[in-house]
Amino acid sequence: MTTKVFHVYILASRSRALYVGVTSDLLGRIFQHREHLVPGHTARYRITRFVHYEAGEDAYAAISREKQIKGWRREKKVELIQASNPTWEDLAADWWR
Repeated sequence: MTTKVFHVYILASRSRALYVGVTSDLLGRIFQHREHLVPGHTARYRITRFVHYEAGEDAYAAISREKQIKGWRREKKVELIQASNPTWEDLAADWWR
């Protein structure tokens, strides 16, 4: 039996506009953002750089964490990203090569 994994993730634009989301299909969701397949904030502001994620097996916990992070001030979100990814490297840069 395969356990479903839920990811809370943060995307950034080159100018560091941020987007926080949650998904059970990280690869597919990041692809959708990169290709602008979903109209809205990320497509409009070209927010495609995958800069942070957290994984867990509890959907409710993931959704709760997403809401928690979304409620933070920008400075706190930046601190979270920089703690694990200080150069804001695109963690999915080579996923589709």
